[in-house]
Amino acid sequence: MADLIVGVRELKNRLSKYLREVKKGRSIVITERGKPIGQIIPKSSSIDDRVKMLISAGLVEWNGKKLEHAEPAVVNRSSRLVSDILVDMRE
Repeated sequence: MADLIVGVRELKNRLSKYLREVKKGRSIVITERGKPIGQIIPKSSSIDDRVKMLISAGLVEWNGKKLEHAEPAVVNRSSRLVSDILVDMRE
C-alpha cells in the first residue's frame, strides 16, 4: 500500500479519518509547506511488512536473501582515530 501524503492542517482537521487509514496498515507522511516533517506508521508493522511496503513503493530492491558477512577492507591498527587520519589527508 502506498503512503498517504497529508499536510499538517489537513491531518489536524481529519485526524480520525487518517487514524483509520493507519489502522488499515497504511503509512502517512506529514508535510508542512510541502516538505516532509514526520511519518505515522502502523504499530503492528513488522520489519518484513515494512520492507515489503518499501519494495512495492519502488524505494528499495531486495532479492529476499540474507546478506553475507563481509570483512572490512581496511583495519585501523594505529592509536589515532580514523577521523583524525581523514582530516590530515584532506589538508
